[in-house]
Amino acid sequence: MEYNFNDIEKKWQQKWVENNTYKTVEKENKKKFYVLNMFPYPSGAGLHVGHPLGYIASDIYARYKRLQGFNVLNPMGYDAYGLPAEQYAIQTGQHPAITTEKNIARYREQLDKIGFCFDWDREIRTCDPKYYHWTQWAFQLMFTSYFDNNLQKALPIDNIIKHLSIYGTDGLNVAQNEELNLTAAQWNAMNEQEQQQVLMNYRIAYLGETMVNWCPELGTVLANDEVVNGVSERGGYPVVQKKMKQWCLRVSAYAQRLLEGLNTVDWTESIKETQRNWIGRSEGTEMIFQSITPTSEGEPRKGTFTIFTTRADTIFGVSFMVLAPESELVKSFTTYKQQKEVEDYLSYVKKRTELERMSDRKVTGVFSGSYAINPFTNEQIPIWISEYVLAGYGTGAIMAVPAHDSRDYAFAKHFNLPIIPLIQGADISHESFDAKEGIVINSPIKGKFSIDGFSLNGLTVKEAIAKTKTFVTEKQIGQVKINYRLRNAIFSRQRYWGEPFPVYYKNNMPYMLPEECLPLELPEVDKYEPTETGEPPLGRAPIWAWNEAEKKVVNKSLIDQKNIFALELNTMPGFAGSSAYYLRYMDPHNNKTIVGKKAVEYWQNVDLYVGGTEHATGHLIYSRFWNKFLFDYGYSVKEEPFQKLINQGMIQGRSNFVYRINTEDHSKDPVFVSLGQKDKYKVTPIHVDVNIVHGDILDIKAFKAWRPEYKNASFIFEDGSKKYIEGVKYKCGWAIEKMSKSMFNVVNPDLIVNQYGADTLRLYEMFLGPIEASKPWDTNGIDGCHRFLRKFWKLFQQELTNDEPSKDSLKSVHKLIKKVTSDIESFSYNTAISAFMICTNELGQQKCTNKKLLKQLIILIAPFAPHIAEELWEQLGGTGSICDAQWPIYDDKYLKEDQMQLTVSFNGKARFQMLFAANASNDEIQNKVLKEKKSQQYIAGKSIVKIIIVPKKIINIVLK
Repeated sequence: MEYNFNDIEKKWQQKWVENNTYKTVEKENKKKFYVLNMFPYPSGAGLHVGHPLGYIASDIYARYKRLQGFNVLNPMGYDAYGLPAEQYAIQTGQHPAITTEKNIARYREQLDKIGFCFDWDREIRTCDPKYYHWTQWAFQLMFTSYFDNNLQKALPIDNIIKHLSIYGTDGLNVAQNEELNLTAAQWNAMNEQEQQQVLMNYRIAYLGETMVNWCPELGTVLANDEVVNGVSERGGYPVVQKKMKQWCLRVSAYAQRLLEGLNTVDWTESIKETQRNWIGRSEGTEMIFQSITPTSEGEPRKGTFTIFTTRADTIFGVSFMVLAPESELVKSFTTYKQQKEVEDYLSYVKKRTELERMSDRKVTGVFSGSYAINPFTNEQIPIWISEYVLAGYGTGAIMAVPAHDSRDYAFAKHFNLPIIPLIQGADISHESFDAKEGIVINSPIKGKFSIDGFSLNGLTVKEAIAKTKTFVTEKQIGQVKINYRLRNAIFSRQRYWGEPFPVYYKNNMPYMLPEECLPLELPEVDKYEPTETGEPPLGRAPIWAWNEAEKKVVNKSLIDQKNIFALELNTMPGFAGSSAYYLRYMDPHNNKTIVGKKAVEYWQNVDLYVGGTEHATGHLIYSRFWNKFLFDYGYSVKEEPFQKLINQGMIQGRSNFVYRINTEDHSKDPVFVSLGQKDKYKVTPIHVDVNIVHGDILDIKAFKAWRPEYKNASFIFEDGSKKYIEGVKYKCGWAIEKMSKSMFNVVNPDLIVNQYGADTLRLYEMFLGPIEASKPWDTNGIDGCHRFLRKFWKLFQQELTNDEPSKDSLKSVHKLIKKVTSDIESFSYNTAISAFMICTNELGQQKCTNKKLLKQLIILIAPFAPHIAEELWEQLGGTGSICDAQWPIYDDKYLKEDQMQLTVSFNGKARFQMLFAANASNDEIQNKVLKEKKSQQYIAGKSIVKIIIVPKKIINIVLK
């Protein structure tokens, strides 16, 4: 029977649907295994062959675990909100819901063709009100919660209200925006609006003034990863820094728990280290400095400000202070003489994103005109403003010690500021910094660095830090503090296509819609752009006000600030819908809670999560935070949402080029020269659609039809001829580049499936190389995987028997079982596929016909190539789906070697190989080699100095 992959794959994809093969329910008597992919954003372009890489990898593992007897949850859905759909809606006038639905249908069609074992009954879409109901619910829960620093967990805000009414802020150790000092009497005397303002200081979801990446053209705030070189990634529009009132999530409160949780998960060290650096824990000291600001009246203005430093011991090496440009201190410290320079500098910084400022080593800054007083030396120190200091870290002000910090050093050198070493005679250069300790050469401190009996002379760095901390605390000029680089998440977007906030405003303060009124659904608007007065797109919605008494959305013309109030005009960002979706997959049809107790206690958390490294500091931080918050309230039962994480690499495109001969007359039809002839001409390489190139040979007819300007093109072929005849080839050049539509190197998986089959596509994507590595796509190599499947198929088309299999066949199959099992566990799928190819060849040569033994091969290949496996399983009389077969277990007794092969060398040069009994002694090996006729030829006329035997590897005879 012929291997008709098209018919086979359609047949089984249909059967899987009819039989609900992949429908998953909780089974208390079975061990669970939860596999999850980072779900896709459905773009209009559909999938290219790079997209399914992670899905295939996780699908193989999901099928493998099911064959091992696990109850496997493997769901799929769509991250359906986002800026691309909204921008397309602005350009075309189509509602984003329509284009998103169309894109999802296209994705689903493509995914189904590849044969994934997704339980589509659990599909979620972030734009579905039934889904974002629970995003809105979680946001409300965060609004009505605070973080207790002592207990390190979220608690209801009512606890703070009660505490304030009895004790004021005394004894309140909670995460907050700023430290407030209130008595109980002051709190109780406040009206409702004033109390709500105070509570905003403590809420986990709060309204706060913050610097954002503002894109005027798009009319929205952008995340750091949406900005590239000062312009929006989408559209290339200018982006500026702007202070805005935004909804924020207090992610920073969970910084320590986020750090500690990394010790409990099975992730790569590189991803863990990336997160540790992003969280950025540092133990240090907050120190108070006096300030002096010259004024036009003559009498200087005095004040104080606080800095955070991890190296209080370097106080004697401070030669200037630096403020973040966004710091509120900038205004008060800028003197009348420096005002113009400072304003110009602030205008420059507004166009720079935080990401650019952190990564760019360019030195910029401006003097404020003010001075600080060193509390140890009483010296006046100039206060500068520079973009290399960020407002969100510490207090937004630093003491600069250029002798012992590389950025401070570069700044001091650029502006000719003093550099004071803490080690006398030390060579102060950029290369002499110790990155960990931050001090030159880490030698004991030597010099006149003492005050009031306080001295650092002769101390090591650790001793100096400890002593300075104690001194600062005793003198009440500061306090010991732990700081984190991790910022609170900006949670507002000035967009239409996103989750609406379930918030209305009364007396300018936000209030939550009643929980029973959720979800608050996205309203209709006439345009998807900001309003003419600069409001977000929801400002265009006529039916967008909240009737508090009737608990419903009404026309905003009825707003009276008594019973009918304005609803929030911002929407939530993209990460809102993806932060807890893994929980919703556990119980997607529950309309009473985000996830039922029975479901969450069974599935617990994700056992295997597969996705790209680009989400290391975005999605993976936010989802871990979100899960920990829900854990505090018992909705999640595991602190960490993703136990094991695998990052798939990128499949790069293999671009092809044609070479156009340069000519001054561009009106003439183009002439293209083949790769082997191109050096004889002046040419311009031009990307060509890889789908009309086969084995680097251009399909001339397809090329002429590809673009109108090439309709009458002529060619110089590989052999130098200019006339096309059968067999004459035009050879294209090639390069490995990012897969991109602009380079015409995007390969549609549908084309591969139609030409070779889904099983071939699945095998080839895994065969390209290790999952985590980036690798080039080369359609030229796909034939090998297809030929293997045909050979595998042929193995089962002979007459199979129940005859006892040979010892060699048993060894080949059990060797394969061991190898494939080990390789799947370590995600070394490429080597597992190689093992399949070797075993199939061996069994063919051995003329193996044993039905029972060959049946094990079908089970082994089922995770990789499920369609062919199902068909062969059925042919061999297997009952039900192969998905429910039992994974084979290898037996060591079949793997024992009866013989071993050794290389025989003379004076270190390998000459031939010989077979010996596996248990042969060194004496037996030596005697057999010396008796061999071939050995006599090399020994003749020479004497043997010694014989070296390396067990199971080599025998070397040293001759003289």
